[in-house]
Amino acid sequence: MIGTRRRLGLLATTLSVLLLTGACASLPESSSPQAIGTLATAVPGTSVESPASGREPDLLVRDFVKASTDPSNRHAAARQYLTKDASARWDDAASAVIVDKIDTLSASRTSSEAVYTIRVNKVGRLDPGGLYVPEEGSFEARMTLTLTDGEWRISDLPPGVIMERPQFLGAYQRKSLFFLDPTSQTVVPDLRWISGGQDQVAAQLIGLMIDGPKAALAPAVRNELGNGVSVIGPITKADGKPGQVGVGLGGVRINFRLDNPMDAATRGLFAAQVIWTLANADVAGPYVLEIDGEPLDAAHADGWTTADVASTNPLATTSATVGLHALRNGSLVSVTEQEAAPVPGFAGTAGNLTAAALSRDGKLVAAVADTARPDPATRFDLSLGTYEGSVPVLEGSAITRPSWELDNNAVWAAVNGNTVVRVVREPGTGRVSVTNVDVGALTSVGSTISELRLSRDGVRAAMIIDGKVYLAVVVRTASGVYALTSPRAVASGLGSTALSLDWSNSDTIVIARSGADIPVVQVAIDGSRMDALPSGNLTAPVTSVDASPTTEYVADARAVFQLNNNDPAGDRRWREVTVLTGQKAIPVLPG
Repeated sequence: MIGTRRRLGLLATTLSVLLLTGACASLPESSSPQAIGTLATAVPGTSVESPASGREPDLLVRDFVKASTDPSNRHAAARQYLTKDASARWDDAASAVIVDKIDTLSASRTSSEAVYTIRVNKVGRLDPGGLYVPEEGSFEARMTLTLTDGEWRISDLPPGVIMERPQFLGAYQRKSLFFLDPTSQTVVPDLRWISGGQDQVAAQLIGLMIDGPKAALAPAVRNELGNGVSVIGPITKADGKPGQVGVGLGGVRINFRLDNPMDAATRGLFAAQVIWTLANADVAGPYVLEIDGEPLDAAHADGWTTADVASTNPLATTSATVGLHALRNGSLVSVTEQEAAPVPGFAGTAGNLTAAALSRDGKLVAAVADTARPDPATRFDLSLGTYEGSVPVLEGSAITRPSWELDNNAVWAAVNGNTVVRVVREPGTGRVSVTNVDVGALTSVGSTISELRLSRDGVRAAMIIDGKVYLAVVVRTASGVYALTSPRAVASGLGSTALSLDWSNSDTIVIARSGADIPVVQVAIDGSRMDALPSGNLTAPVTSVDASPTTEYVADARAVFQLNNNDPAGDRRWREVTVLTGQKAIPVLPG
């Protein structure tokens, strides 16, 4: 149970990310996603020139902060702005704070010394391993500058690095490490931020994978690269040439060393982790993977491709084969370009459904119905089964839209706002069992869960709790009990109440918010970016969202709309689902 507690913070304080540069209404309308309150990431590289001659001390401090976005050689570019003694003392690895905009205030100044205070608002921090952590609050640092050989240089400064958000987004790249879900059916992203050229990406990502997943994710995933694995020699192109690895074509060759034996099946999973991590970082194959100079698998001696590990594709979805459905007038319909036809069985004729979820293979339906019973405690019920027949599972005063696990045998839902249940259907018998999920870790974040959606890999849950968006990691404990662990806010700058959410892909969530100016946004799961989706032809409020890697669907005050992620940027806009025109409906995709 989630204990009741006072909602944290004032809503106005959540505007720091969403509205860094002014009111939402001032954001330009666009046909492609735009970062809210940030500059685009396509900023020139991280090289920084030597300090300009004759620079005033306040401007030199700003230049130093800009140079601090280049971490190479222990922030060698930034150290140019320090005196020799200050450079020797500066612990650049102590912390990395990301702020919205530098403000320098003069504390004192003489002909040979100047003291400045930096006062800023924090938006995040970069932890070791390239982990971005959203963080709010004020930050203050004091720097002393000394006139040295006719030029101002910083002679005293606090440990750690300060980076302005726009420069950080331009100097660092967000990449995904991929680990295995507990059943080894797919791979799970772990977002990291790295810097440097494309020719350094492969080595950095392989090193980070060997180091393992972040602490919160570790209990929920497997890492075949973490069991006594190391890399022998440099990573090269597939033909053994050492230059420009990962740039353009030519593939990669990686020679690993294993301290422990690995069977054929495990070697295939090992390859899947490596290939999906590199492929999603634009490091093209073929991927020649070796163990002590011998092929990881003799069948792939000339190299692997993504097709060889397609069964674990993190972007795989059944939406295209199952197709769009919708709840219309309380019943479930199958939607094609020509018609919206009732599905067979109970769901197509119910007339009182408030939420529905199709299994990922499209064969089972979990549905929430409004019973209209006078007792508020039994107002809604959850049923689960085939189209031909369902089994009543439980009752409650409120039940969220169900969400299916990866294997199509279990659904999750929040009941009465403070309990999460896992409902399992035995494939052979159809027998249903209900167990509570341990939600003790959620007591610190809020009291009422109004939305819960499992990621397609089943390792994370996105939730709306008291109108705010949180992510938690799904862990199965040694006793077999499932738990939601390590909850954290990922859209603290949303600026208005979250109404609905869903997973676009394994590292991005789409959120419908109550604000009329920007009703739909997408958020990276590490909280590093929030992007406004087009809003020109939507009518607030947008009350429901369902998504796949290719398409987002929403229900607004008038109709159901879809947004195709593959449309050209100049033509990316919401288009009405015409067979649902003039009808109050809720989009439903598998999952």
